[in-house]
Amino acid sequence: MKLMVTKKRETFKCDPTRVIARFYKPGSEERIRNIFERVLGLSKEECKTILTDVLTDFANRHYDIERIFLESYERIKVRPPGYDQLSKEQMLLLGAYFTNEYSIESTALFNPSMVPHPDQNNLPPGSQRFILSFRAIGEGHISSIVFRSGVIDAKNNLIMDSASPYAVRPAFELYPEYDRHTVTTQIRKIVGRIEEDLGSINRIEFPEKSENIAEKIDKTQIIIDNLGRETRDMMKWLAKSDYEITFDDSTAISERVIFPVVSREKNGIEDARFVRFTDDNGDVRYFATYTAYCGHGILPMLLETKDFLKFKMCALNGRGALNKGMALFPRKVNGRYMMISRQDGENMYTMQSDNVFFWDDGKQLDSPQYSWEFFQIGNCGSPIETEKGWLLLTHGVGPMRTYCIGVELLDINDPAKVIAKLEEPLIIPRESEREGYVPNVVYSCGSMLHGETLVIPYGVSDTSSKLATVELAPLFECLLSSKK
Repeated sequence: MKLMVTKKRETFKCDPTRVIARFYKPGSEERIRNIFERVLGLSKEECKTILTDVLTDFANRHYDIERIFLESYERIKVRPPGYDQLSKEQMLLLGAYFTNEYSIESTALFNPSMVPHPDQNNLPPGSQRFILSFRAIGEGHISSIVFRSGVIDAKNNLIMDSASPYAVRPAFELYPEYDRHTVTTQIRKIVGRIEEDLGSINRIEFPEKSENIAEKIDKTQIIIDNLGRETRDMMKWLAKSDYEITFDDSTAISERVIFPVVSREKNGIEDARFVRFTDDNGDVRYFATYTAYCGHGILPMLLETKDFLKFKMCALNGRGALNKGMALFPRKVNGRYMMISRQDGENMYTMQSDNVFFWDDGKQLDSPQYSWEFFQIGNCGSPIETEKGWLLLTHGVGPMRTYCIGVELLDINDPAKVIAKLEEPLIIPRESEREGYVPNVVYSCGSMLHGETLVIPYGVSDTSSKLATVELAPLFECLLSSKK
């Protein structure tokens, strides 16, 4: 039978008017001092006039622009001597010179993920409120996470909430407390790896005691020579800090921007796969796996939130935490966390763990079978639980690096087993969807069930995003008829 995929009219496009204000640092200390001295060389009247013009020009583009300027001023670490007593106007103007706007969506808005909203109150029967996340790209190909929200009604109509013209960055904390189990588990793994890597070596000489552990690891030649790369990475994890970010509860969901704040993700927070996770005790929280990119390497990360106001960002660790495209199951399976991954860049794997932050070796789940996926396969978001099994949307890469979206059905009790798989793609880049930043690509980071309908948000050629719906009954009929 022919499977009907309904594509919605709504298209989510990048909006270059959505800007954040961020600290801008020139290239040298000398330039910073020169700018500082020029500003402080202005008379009080000149300083006030220039500041008034700047505030008038930018106040309607940001919430509390004066606070932003003062925060930038506080981040100026290099200052000429003798300038300790400054007026508020001088501090604000200096902050303005060390602040710039960044258009978070100037290039693309794509690779969406969709989850039920934490608040499902006051809705008509058959309706569901949702949150959409997107990968937004701006100047320099820097990726961030942005959000939209809306309601899908009983007839699968979309009613999107208005997107705010404002974009807001959160407060962040670089050194949150660590969970005891997380730390002790990591230490045990480090000890085991050190014993394995060092073998019979009994003496290790470290440099000066004043250096931190990361510097010791890098500078101690005997460790560099004898410890494996994974062990060094695990030890450095203890010297790194994960972080937390918090948005003001007065902000709308569409105003919240998760923009890179630490060095390991300075070039992008890529392809967040959000999932609504239900703990064994019934508590609900949201996770998202994403890829941190620093310009020359990647690091798999895990985001956690309950309310989309406060987020905890932590590195994923272990031998299985590598490559891109990890996707967490929405609950534990047989008492353990489960993850879909692509460890070799070509095939799909499943992994199991007792700790959501640590993942070791995986088990191969599937490999390319059909012509549209001969190059590689991977997931298109977290598996979705149904009475027939786990629905897993996949991406396959074929000729001319064309990306298509497919579907597999996994065993409900043993998700490492594929029950059925569609031979043909569910969504392919049609003529109207082929052109963009990266041509011939359709890609999703997570879908959502709405009653008996599968709602699939997907990116279009790494430029914009759309949504499609598929009824479950005919989808299962097609899947199970292909069962071998």
